[in-house]
Amino acid sequence: MFETLIFVLDSTARLSTPLLLAALAGLYSERSGIFDIGLEGKMLGAAFAAGAAAAVSGSAWIGLGAGILVSVALALVHGFACITNRGNQIVSGVAINFLAMGLTALLGQAWFGQGGRTPAVSGDGRFGDLTWPFAAELRDIPVIGGLYSELLSGHNLLVYAAFLAVPFSWWVLYRTRFGLRLRAVGENPGAVDTAGISVTWLRYRAVICTGILCGFAGTYLSIGQSASFIANMTAGKGFIALAALIFAKWKPVPVMFACLLFGFLDAVAIRLQGQQVPGIGEVPVQAIQALPYILTVILLAGFIGKAVPPRAGGAAYVKERS
Repeated sequence: MFETLIFVLDSTARLSTPLLLAALAGLYSERSGIFDIGLEGKMLGAAFAAGAAAAVSGSAWIGLGAGILVSVALALVHGFACITNRGNQIVSGVAINFLAMGLTALLGQAWFGQGGRTPAVSGDGRFGDLTWPFAAELRDIPVIGGLYSELLSGHNLLVYAAFLAVPFSWWVLYRTRFGLRLRAVGENPGAVDTAGISVTWLRYRAVICTGILCGFAGTYLSIGQSASFIANMTAGKGFIALAALIFAKWKPVPVMFACLLFGFLDAVAIRLQGQQVPGIGEVPVQAIQALPYILTVILLAGFIGKAVPPRAGGAAYVKERS
């Protein structure tokens, strides 16, 4: 029973990683007042770029760089539409999602001829698992051995980076001048502008941060968790990350716990596939796959109470003329 729990928690950490990176990405953007429903598209674009670059170069680091570059480019497109041209933020985000979905499938087929997939990578072409010191020696020790060798050890670098990004994001938002200004511009951009700080430049820096973290999330999906890019491999994770961000009320540490909860539900759903449930029998695979999304709706509808976004979120800032 304990071993099963360890395996489920191990899967939880792996499945939570892209959600956590994407949710933290959205945190920077939305704290600055730029609502970003395009997390899914940026993750998908980054996953394709990382998979393609890693397949061509044989280097996971080049794949990561390509993933971040494409994701930041898409984030800047969103910023140009919403910040510079004061366009509708929802429309821009949806457009980025559709653009990434269509373009990755098209380019994948045109470049590699594998139905939208990229060639599989191995070795240095993907981020392998890191084994902590003495993990093998401690494996057989009851409780502690399983926790250390299975749960803490054996993940790839991007998993550890995702969880380290939580305290880092907390420090940036609450202990730096940039974070103070970022939160202020999301609440009252007029006051920030009056203080002589550029609202436009602050918001652009926020969407660049969003692009970087979405680049990490997409790269993890294609060459961390998997060995290649598969068409539409994000499968709604960007929207789940957005739900986790709302569930956590735009705060870094609660964001981590929300993503862990959704990752746990996903891990349990995978574990339940093909299992006999007393009084029900074997649960259909479709029902198991839908379980995390159903519970997401239930949690958002009934358990978090009122989630109040940053006051300037979703609204373009128009500088008042004196």
